[in-house]
Amino acid sequence: QAQLVESGGGSVQAGGSLRLSCAASGFSISEYCMGWSRQAPGKEREGIAVIDAEGIVTYSDSMKGRFTISEDNVKNIVYLQVDDLKPEDSAMYICAARRSATGPFCWPGTPFDKWGQGTQVTVSS
Repeated sequence: QAQLVESGGGSVQAGGSLRLSCAASGFSISEYCMGWSRQAPGKEREGIAVIDAEGIVTYSDSMKGRFTISEDNVKNIVYLQVDDLKPEDSAMYICAARRSATGPFCWPGTPFDKWGQGTQVTVSS
């Protein structure tokens, strides 16, 4: 019954910003490594950022500081703030979780146990 439901995607112009949300149900995000990744057509999944069960954040080196992950443990929601969007950011943005993961077990490319359906982000120039 555990679910991850993303929202907040859409079509935006280059230079704009979005805040994506990942609402978790059936489990507490405070006990999990929570992460965001993205996947464009014909490409492999690309890890963006994670926040572990102790609140420690790790970003992929390729994201160049335009992404910010955060969480609200009361609302059980994980967020991804994306600034200065570029056309190459267009992709499905996917939320995922890994149980009781901290330190080396929680990184942007880590294997996850649970996955959301994704929210589409399309950036036009």
